[in-house]
Amino acid sequence: MGSREHKTKAGLHKKLQLLRSLTKSHAVNDASIVIDASRYIKELKHKVKKLNRELASTQSSTSDQPLPQVTVETLERGFLINVFLDKTHPGLLVSILAVFEDLGLSVMEARASCANSFCLEAFGGEDQGENVDEYVVKEAVIRAVRSCYQD
Repeated sequence: MGSREHKTKAGLHKKLQLLRSLTKSHAVNDASIVIDASRYIKELKHKVKKLNRELASTQSSTSDQPLPQVTVETLERGFLINVFLDKTHPGLLVSILAVFEDLGLSVMEARASCANSFCLEAFGGEDQGENVDEYVVKEAVIRAVRSCYQD
């Protein structure tokens, strides 16, 4: 029976040391380790509540602004740009085309649907002398969508 009790104590000690290291406790005795772990758990719960509040406020402020799905593919002479949103907004197509113009992209071919959702597939060729990469195009389109929904 003594061996079994020793194994139980050793296992408990090992688990308390693990708890001590996980909670970054500097306590020496078992009771203090448990108290520090309890405080650590309360801190974590507080952080989770705070993050959930922040997430909820962020989601409520952006619920009116749908996130666009934008893909930009670099082609030999220009870009293939796809934009999709679950819902459309007046002036959205015009805003995106204005961004293309600002970036020096000439729209060679485009297909757009603005019925219930918004879908745009456009091939934009770079004007001479312009040097634009796909990241710049994507970010500019996303900004145009967001500004359209803020107006």
